[in-house]
Amino acid sequence: MAGCKHLDQTRGFKMNYIQTRQLTQDTKQHLVNSLARCEQNFLKLPSSLHGFVNTDTIVEHTMSNHNVYDFRGYLSETKNTIFCPYCGNKMHVHGTYNTVLRHLPFGTTFSCVSFPKKRFKCPGCSHTEFQPVPFKAANHNITKELLAFVRDLLALGFTNKDVAQISGLGKNTVKEIDVARLRDEYTIDGTALKKPERQAKYIGIDEFKLHNGYKYATLIVDLETGHILWLAQGKKKSSVYGFIEHVGQEWIDNVEAVACDMNSDFQEAVDECCPYATVVFDYFHIMQNLNKKVISEIRKDEQKRLLEEGNHEDARVLKKSKYILMSSKETLMKRDEESTSGKVRHKGSLLFKTSDVKIGTAYLNRYEKLISNNKLLFTCDLIKEKLKNAYKLRDGIKMAEEIIDVMNLCVTTNNIHLRWFAKILDKNFEGIVAHADYPISNGKVEGINNKIKTLRRQGYGYPDDEYFFLKLFDISRKKYVRNTKSHKICD
Repeated sequence: MAGCKHLDQTRGFKMNYIQTRQLTQDTKQHLVNSLARCEQNFLKLPSSLHGFVNTDTIVEHTMSNHNVYDFRGYLSETKNTIFCPYCGNKMHVHGTYNTVLRHLPFGTTFSCVSFPKKRFKCPGCSHTEFQPVPFKAANHNITKELLAFVRDLLALGFTNKDVAQISGLGKNTVKEIDVARLRDEYTIDGTALKKPERQAKYIGIDEFKLHNGYKYATLIVDLETGHILWLAQGKKKSSVYGFIEHVGQEWIDNVEAVACDMNSDFQEAVDECCPYATVVFDYFHIMQNLNKKVISEIRKDEQKRLLEEGNHEDARVLKKSKYILMSSKETLMKRDEESTSGKVRHKGSLLFKTSDVKIGTAYLNRYEKLISNNKLLFTCDLIKEKLKNAYKLRDGIKMAEEIIDVMNLCVTTNNIHLRWFAKILDKNFEGIVAHADYPISNGKVEGINNKIKTLRRQGYGYPDDEYFFLKLFDISRKKYVRNTKSHKICD
């Protein structure tokens, strides 16, 4: 009985051992299968660092509480033997130089690549050179991938400060990359500006302020595409002459019309060098002269006259009415609609509801009251309506008749400001009437002027005029598209 009991125990141990061994083998097979499935879920990305072998990765912490992935490794030699480019002798390894290149960021984590770079020396002529790094960007201690990433961000419209914060590079480095990008895009060999991509039928000329108004620059735009064609310091004839020399006489002879303000230098330069082009003065600049130099001055004169006569009530009505008198009726009606709906609008740095603004009455009603109580302001309203209707005409004769009526209306008032406006219309009569044949305007030029102000504000000023002009060329072009619709899948 004792022997049978011992036999049963021995059999039980054997069964437990066999089951345990089978369980261990099943567990191992299960782990192998799990690892195989996990490996299939990993993304295998092709490395852009050709010639670099990564052996270790260390996570370091910066003073700004950012993590940095330090990819350490070595360069694989493409050639077993390197010969001197001068004497042809076999070069020997003459020490190493530890190199660190900034690489692409991973979200908020920066990265770099560290490796020893060999230095070779020729025993014959003592010429030395370093081992080539195929993935290093020229002129910068960064990888080509990071360079392409920074150029993409700059082309998308990010400011230099934003790109520096995203990439972890210095602002001066980002600026150097941006200057190189813009020169590659818009200049030939980094010196001469490229000629226009297409023949323009209509161009616009205007000036804008540089450096807080101490200097001016001339801007020439293709009115069909909105592309800037020329930028030059100053607002004299020489700026237009430089553009004509740049594009060539054949190109400028195919321009049909030029829109500009009543700057005599621009007009004379176009008449001298562009005999086939017609100068057109658009509606915006005519109304700008009427509003700023006529209506605004008349309002101040009338307010002063009423105060001298003791009519303080009518003088009070004219107070703070400059915006209303200079606006069109369509604009005033739009403001009334916003007041009715209680739309929140900006005024300076404050937010307020239009319905809460204490203007006495509605915009349009107040305007009607102002012009009905003053003969000169009523005349200005008639002039505004006549000019508006004249610029809608496409018959040169009819438009000329309307402009002549406006001139006569200004003269009959015997007001010094309106008589000055009549002289302006008479002096630029041909350019104004030319709008009937060429209904163009400097609207796109004025839009670019707004972009110039925005760009200068975002960059906190651009003391480097060359860099500033290249940035302006860039913002006038079509927006950069990083992800194109058509793409090729590489094997």
